[in-house]
Amino acid sequence: MHKTESKIVAPTTGLRGEIVVPGDKSISHRAIMFASLAQGKSRIRGLLRGEDCLSTLKAFQSFGIEVIEKADDELVIHGRGLAGLQEPFDVVDCGNSGTTMRLMSGILAAQPFFSVLTGDQYLRKRPMGRVINPLLGMGARILGRDGNSKAPLAIDGGGLQPAEYHSPIASAQVKSAVLLAGMQTEGTTTVYEPHLSRDHSERMLRYFGANLESFSGGARVTGRVELQGCNVEVPGDISSAAFFLVAGLIVPGSELLLKSVGVNPTRSGIIDILQQMGGSIELINPRELSGEPVADLLVKSSDLSGIDIGGDLIPRAIDEFPVVSVAATFAEGVTTIRDAKELRVKETDRIAAMCESLGALGADIEPRDDGMRIVGGKGLSGGQINSFGDHRIAMSMAIAALNSAVPVEILDTACTETSFPGFWEMLLRASR
Repeated sequence: MHKTESKIVAPTTGLRGEIVVPGDKSISHRAIMFASLAQGKSRIRGLLRGEDCLSTLKAFQSFGIEVIEKADDELVIHGRGLAGLQEPFDVVDCGNSGTTMRLMSGILAAQPFFSVLTGDQYLRKRPMGRVINPLLGMGARILGRDGNSKAPLAIDGGGLQPAEYHSPIASAQVKSAVLLAGMQTEGTTTVYEPHLSRDHSERMLRYFGANLESFSGGARVTGRVELQGCNVEVPGDISSAAFFLVAGLIVPGSELLLKSVGVNPTRSGIIDILQQMGGSIELINPRELSGEPVADLLVKSSDLSGIDIGGDLIPRAIDEFPVVSVAATFAEGVTTIRDAKELRVKETDRIAAMCESLGALGADIEPRDDGMRIVGGKGLSGGQINSFGDHRIAMSMAIAALNSAVPVEILDTACTETSFPGFWEMLLRASR
């Protein structure tokens, strides 16, 4: 459980400077996992040291993987191959990390040993059936709480068969869990999805040498091909950059340069949304790191306008909608967010949480079943709001406070350590 802290964020003028956001959380998780499953040594640079990724790291250490710390953002992992993991001595604690639990379920479902996955009070409430059900279809033996839908999960691994799975939702975690199970199973496993979800797993598995093919509508993997250790450079996390992109747009007189941010097209929906709203965001020095596209992002304060957001944009920006709703609050006109029911089952119900938090500061915002409607341009008052223990709610409300009339107190802010250690210090530096 997170320790309780609070922060008071005062309005400011003119954010300036260069910012280096922490390493991408999704890519950091996968680098640890795939390096552990590979044969030989992998060196990972730029790794995010947030609590979620540390949960993944500790889990693989409990499976017998040797990890050598080289620097704050660098480590060496000695992989043991697909068949090299050991049965853990104790229950594996995934902390607050849904990515750890869901992807590891796919890995452990194919391993010939018994394991139990649990997490904190928030993770134990989150839906796991979306991963369990397709794995059961491959022959997995998994038992969970609440009708086999919630953690803790008991996994009696091994004996899987390849499968074709048609996912009803566009979810990178579901897709990755099935592909990771299939990667360890003889034959070809295919996942189809209704919209393209983020493809970090596919890119990095190919980088490590997996026999994996992406196609329009999904991906397929041929199993039992050993991964090979390699060097991984983790780009800056666009989900973390999103807070400073919105801050730079809504605070008058701002100009920020965000260095080496991942701009994977399956994740860059936030840039498209903010540009459609009239935001000035320029991609400078585009390049590639370890199979992932990267660029520097120059953002300048802009007059934003409300837009309609839905369809294919949603999975490409699903984690950024809390801060998108902040941008919409300061945009002229109406913004509608639809097709985003997935926000109901994140670390908290992010539709309800953002409507309550922004509404408490005077925003004209109303929840919809699958999104929200925001009438912008009315300004925000100050006050006290709750983060609901959700890192993205806490940071989004900090950005809103930068352009409110008076300071805002945000309760329960220690949760930001899960994805963005150093966020509050970085925000303070940019605000000076």
